[in-house]
Amino acid sequence: MNYRYFIKLDYNGSAFHGWQIQPNAITVQETLEFALSKLLKEEIKIVGCGRTDTGVHAKNFIAHFDSTTKHLESNNPLLYKLNKFIPKQIVVHSIHKVPNDAHSRFDATSRTYKYFINRKKDVFNFENCYNLTLPLNILEMKKAAEKLFSYIDFTSFSKINTDTKTNNCTIMQALFEEIDDQLIFTIKADRFLRNMVRAIVGTLLDVGKGKISVDDFCKIIESKDRCKAGASAPGNALFLIKVTYPFEF
Repeated sequence: MNYRYFIKLDYNGSAFHGWQIQPNAITVQETLEFALSKLLKEEIKIVGCGRTDTGVHAKNFIAHFDSTTKHLESNNPLLYKLNKFIPKQIVVHSIHKVPNDAHSRFDATSRTYKYFINRKKDVFNFENCYNLTLPLNILEMKKAAEKLFSYIDFTSFSKINTDTKTNNCTIMQALFEEIDDQLIFTIKADRFLRNMVRAIVGTLLDVGKGKISVDDFCKIIESKDRCKAGASAPGNALFLIKVTYPFEF
């Protein structure tokens, strides 16, 4: 009999080519599957709550796996052994037994990302931020971000030729905050398309730079054409920070 477990983890994406396994590249999923398979002495397959691109980071990322071992909760020695075995760029915080039909991806009701932009040169905090000291019209960027609530089809901000059945997403939060010398963009939705957050940020930055207007931003969304949107913002400044579920674990 198999038992299903949810794990909660953080990872620094700078060392990986994203979450999902791919040929000839090191990924977080592959690293965890290898470690768990070795420690549990059985083949383990892990399903993540979503994909992250190369270089993107995650806090409180949720994934699930099945095992024939019954008691693997956080007080089990497995958690300690796992964190000793995996690279320093990954930490597993907890392991929880869940119902066998619980699913880390399909049961998630929302996901929240944050994007960090340094407005002044910072020699101590640049690896995980986008350093952009050009003048920005932040008020116009805020106005454009508010327009996201008026749409559900975000084809213009998705990678082309993906395997998704729909490009519809419900945006629940989209805002800019200015904290000291940082500009932080927070966005929350029921789901995200591949590359969607970085494409949105890149296009909002075009608004801030004066390359396009707020009306242009809306027309880009309505065009459903990725070629009309801005370049994707760098992945190193993007963090998945929260995933919510309709149940406790």
